[in-house]
Amino acid sequence: MSNGDILVVDDDREMRVSLSHLLKSAGYGVQAVSEGREALAALGRMTPDVVLCDVRMPGMDGLEFQREAAKVTKVPIVLFSAHGDIPTAVQAIQNGAYSFLEKPFDPRRLLTLLGNAVRMKRLQDNTERLEERLTSLTDLAQILIGDSDGIRDIRQSIFDYAATSANVLISGKTGTGKEIVARALHDLGRGPAHPFIAINCAAIPPDRFEETVFGSADTPTGLMQRANGGTLFLDELTSMPAETQSKFLRAVETKMCEPIGSDNPVAVDIRIVSAASQDLRTAVKKHGLREDLLFRLNTLVIDLPDLADRGEDILLLFRHYLRRFSALYDVAEPDLSNSDYAVLLAHDWPGNVRELQSVAERHVLASKRGSTSVQQAFQGESSATVVPTTLRAAVAVFESEIISQAIVANAGRMDDTAAQLGIGRRTLNEKIVKLGIHKDQILRSD
Repeated sequence: MSNGDILVVDDDREMRVSLSHLLKSAGYGVQAVSEGREALAALGRMTPDVVLCDVRMPGMDGLEFQREAAKVTKVPIVLFSAHGDIPTAVQAIQNGAYSFLEKPFDPRRLLTLLGNAVRMKRLQDNTERLEERLTSLTDLAQILIGDSDGIRDIRQSIFDYAATSANVLISGKTGTGKEIVARALHDLGRGPAHPFIAINCAAIPPDRFEETVFGSADTPTGLMQRANGGTLFLDELTSMPAETQSKFLRAVETKMCEPIGSDNPVAVDIRIVSAASQDLRTAVKKHGLREDLLFRLNTLVIDLPDLADRGEDILLLFRHYLRRFSALYDVAEPDLSNSDYAVLLAHDWPGNVRELQSVAERHVLASKRGSTSVQQAFQGESSATVVPTTLRAAVAVFESEIISQAIVANAGRMDDTAAQLGIGRRTLNEKIVKLGIHKDQILRSD
């Protein structure tokens, strides 16, 4: 394994050859070019760990190359020169160079310097990747807002478990955010560039379950194959048909998926994250869930608490959703009174975070008609839908209804839903998040 990739820039052919030999013998990958513009072009094709560049070159010198390179990359640049002096070194460092060496230099010092630069670059890359992943986890932040001990422990478990490849079982009642946690484990672990395939076991007809998951000789790309290299999320695990569980268990144990009617098993590298809202012991005893399958899937466990047990987290979450829906419907965020806080804390929240989200949305829409009481938002749960009074709000309601109908019509198959709507899958996902659509809730209520 390479210790790192070095881009060498020097107009002196003998120096390029000498440096290439030294660096390759030390375990580095090397690409050598003869001038600055050629080096800039190379940076467009590759991302080295360090650039080692001469200062005195015809055309674009090292200092000019450094300034231009800084516009397109954060790769550490080490400059060297046989004509180096203090002003040149100071200017190089001020311009952002990692270091400056004067020729002739000690090879051991150069290798030590490059090793430190490579470690800094990789640490910087890891930090940026983590920050990008954390920034992209908007749903995790929305659902897991709070300071209660349980939520803090869950957030820590997500970070700890994401670093492993072990299967994870998430338990919690409907609306507690199980799929959000599953996506967080995936994004922080295998990464959002890898597939995340969600299966709602309760939404697939039992007679189609095996073909949907494993594929067939005619349609070999079942959901398990589509998840290859990433995460397979099994929601409502206890609803998996009993006749499919043994084959699924065998696939988990062997990491081989066998499409129906095919004699050629397909190797799959997947991490399985499953979720259940039912009591699993009861599911094993009374509802046909295989205990050996459960033991394969519950290597690590995350228990999501009921919203009613999260204390003042309720108020933080409600405030969050008020801001979100006020922005969506272009409405001033309603103020909350002490009586509103009391109502929120006294409610038992049988629908958990999903119910709280719905109450917040009703409260925002009702505030447009002069209603300022959270209690009225609760009382309006069975009343007629509030009619939007602005074009933006009306469009949002219309889009939400059309997308919901398409999800039901396609039994939750999101690729088919996107095709029916005439939009891309990514656009569909963005609209679902923006409009606060909950696929599982829609499918259960249908």
